Amino acid sequence: MLIKNQIYEATVTDYTAEGQGVARIEGCAVFIPNAIAGEKCTVRIEKVGKTWAAGKMVQILERSPHRINRACPVAKLCGGCDFHHMDYEEECRLKASRVRDCLNRLGGQKLEEVPIHGAPSTTCYRNKAQYPVAVEKGRAYAGFFKAGTHQVIENKRCLILPEVADQVKDAVIDWMNQYRISVYDEETHRGLVRHIYVRQGAVSRQVLVCIVANGRKLNRIPELLDRLKKIPGFATLVLSVNTRPGNAVLGDEFITLWGPGYIEDTLCGLTFRLSPRSFYQVNHHQAQELYRAAITAAGITKADTVLDLYCGVGTITLAMSQAAGRVIGVEVIPQAVEDAKQNALRNGVTNAEFICADAGEAALALERQGIKADVVVVDPPRKGLNADAIEAIHRFSPRRLVYVSCDPATLARDVALLEQRGFRLQNAQAFDLFPRCAHVESIVTMIKEEQ
Repeated sequence: MLIKNQIYEATVTDYTAEGQGVARIEGCAVFIPNAIAGEKCTVRIEKVGKTWAAGKMVQILERSPHRINRACPVAKLCGGCDFHHMDYEEECRLKASRVRDCLNRLGGQKLEEVPIHGAPSTTCYRNKAQYPVAVEKGRAYAGFFKAGTHQVIENKRCLILPEVADQVKDAVIDWMNQYRISVYDEETHRGLVRHIYVRQGAVSRQVLVCIVANGRKLNRIPELLDRLKKIPGFATLVLSVNTRPGNAVLGDEFITLWGPGYIEDTLCGLTFRLSPRSFYQVNHHQAQELYRAAITAAGITKADTVLDLYCGVGTITLAMSQAAGRVIGVEVIPQAVEDAKQNALRNGVTNAEFICADAGEAALALERQGIKADVVVVDPPRKGLNADAIEAIHRFSPRRLVYVSCDPATLARDVALLEQRGFRLQNAQAFDLFPRCAHVESIVTMIKEEQ
């Protein structure tokens, strides 16, 4: 039994899903932040469970060749990034291993490896930021939460964001401090500004600014606009009304304060309208690679009807429309569906339609209408497919299913469930859309076994 606060010597052998190092000490799995596989180190035990323990690295005895100096000065405190202490080669290796291991262990596969498509750049790639706002000694500031807490760590320059995002953040904070705009307090549920949301079009360079507030009114809007209009690409200012307690960033009501309330961007040769609630991949270059791979994997012909569940603003749907006879996108967020419809009109796409409904409910309704899907594409949230969606896919019996996933564990679970319903895994690939962060995207292709 490991003893709390005692120091042990250990060799790091693996990683957790969140990227922490894993070592075994006296038969117990010990999780060690900022550790790299292959390193020998001394570890102070900070928490002891029945079958695991949490430790803190005290000293590196044998340093990994993949260890690098952190470029970000707040990387050890900020919960935004996980891998500033290792080179990108090792980061990609661990992400690919994570996808493979989940598919083998949870999905019942026997994959020797899963190829990963690394990003060309690990900096300035993220086209969206959501800064929580805090106050200290009467001064408002913004940054990102410390891992596992709601303590805001101030960061003057976030390396994975374009410079314009930090320019917006600084302009809003300057406005708040000059005009004493109050900061929301989670405990008392008082105060106004909760988050500063920034989105930039990677191609258009247009910038959307959304102030998330505990109320429907902002004071001193002209003074805020004076600051924002000095920022290159600033196109619109939106107020998101979020008066509910809890962790959700955006509210359900959006009030356009200046500009059209949206920006536009180009992806896979198509133009998309993006409002604050629109789902849009945060890494433009890697998203294009991901979607091109999904289209190739789908093997679509002009005779095919393609069903795209969880379609967001219609990015994959419209991209696939160029190869298919008919495409149907399904999305539960009304604003995203409206954006998708407008995106189809904007791009002159006439063989696409969009339905606002839960994925499972919409799929079952389409089945009742006699609509058959030759190819089904799914890109669900982190929780994966629900039972209705899996059952509907089973009854559609498409010849090919393309599953785009942001969580290897739920992907592997769903692969196992789909195999029980007659599908077989044909191919798996990983795509790194989030350099320096623990998340990883993946695509699997499943084909329907002949009955």
